[in-house]
Amino acid sequence: MTPKRNYTAQRGIFSHDDDPESWEFRATTRVNLGLLDKTYPMDDVPGSSHSQDDSAQWQRFQQRFQQHLRELNANDKNKQYKLLYLVRHGEGVHNVKEKEVGRTEWDRYWAKVAGDGTVTWADAELTANGEQQACNIVEQKKKGRQSKRSCANDLVFIHAIKEAVDPGIAENYPSIHIEAGLSEEDVLWSPDRRETLEEHSARNMELLDDIFEGDYRDYIVLAAHSGAIMSLFAATGWKKVPVAAGAVYPLLVCGEKLETV
Repeated sequence: MTPKRNYTAQRGIFSHDDDPESWEFRATTRVNLGLLDKTYPMDDVPGSSHSQDDSAQWQRFQQRFQQHLRELNANDKNKQYKLLYLVRHGEGVHNVKEKEVGRTEWDRYWAKVAGDGTVTWADAELTANGEQQACNIVEQKKKGRQSKRSCANDLVFIHAIKEAVDPGIAENYPSIHIEAGLSEEDVLWSPDRRETLEEHSARNMELLDDIFEGDYRDYIVLAAHSGAIMSLFAATGWKKVPVAAGAVYPLLVCGEKLETV
């Protein structure tokens, strides 16, 4: 499928610009999500102030940047900007096994089997540490709401994980919409072939088209596996930066409509 837009990650908003492309590195959740202390176009409005205080910086970001974003989206009908909060799922039992055997051995053998006889990761559960990481994100979001220091997200997308297709989710969490066509079994998985970054990136182009062409606001949370986040980076021209389990990685993306023949 031909993408409807060209997607470009923007720099100069968060401190992740200098993150290295190295498997020895893992991007983690930074203080204030790494928000840079900078001025915004609305800072010259009478009565506004520029404080170094973290809470004031977040309030300025919420007020000034949101206004700036609305103006950007209004100025050029062919360009649209959205702030994506990319959340890697908390530590799973498969992550523990990968750490134990090393990435090379994991990719060579262990990723192709369902488990090691003691632990099963074909339908991986979170570890206690992974559950705590998820709780930490929830608490951070709650604190942001209470102090008015976070931007409201419009929608949360969840990449295909165990919880996303578990039949009990729909029953216990009716507010969660499970996309039609998802099955409990991964019919596309094969132990002998791994999807390339280019193929995964092409699929995520379709996801970005859905987000940018859909009736959504400007702030979107996407909870996903590390591979899905890496392919989103590739789809937006960002560096291939590994993200730590349970981390939140903000990315401002511009989607420019492609000319149709």
